[in-house]
Amino acid sequence: MKTTLIPAVAGLALMAGIGVAAADEVIVTPEQQTVVKEYVHKHPIASVNVLGLELGVGSTVPDTVELQEVPDVQYRYAVVNDHTVLIDPGTRRVVQVIQ
Repeated sequence: MKTTLIPAVAGLALMAGIGVAAADEVIVTPEQQTVVKEYVHKHPIASVNVLGLELGVGSTVPDTVELQEVPDVQYRYAVVNDHTVLIDPGTRRVVQVIQ
């Protein structure tokens, strides 16, 4: 009994971990992407250089980076190390690198 219970519990723990990882994933809708791209193009800002920051989805930008609002979008944007990024203002994590 114990030998069959351990793999079952391990399997459930793995499935729960996958659920938590999926819940952390941020989804930017195509409509939001369009609004952000158009707004950023019309309202360019200077790039802020942050030494040692590996910029990508999930990176955290320091408090020294000023976040700019995008109307009707919950995220903010900044240009960091010459890359325009969409940032969650609550966590300061990059949710998308805008091409």
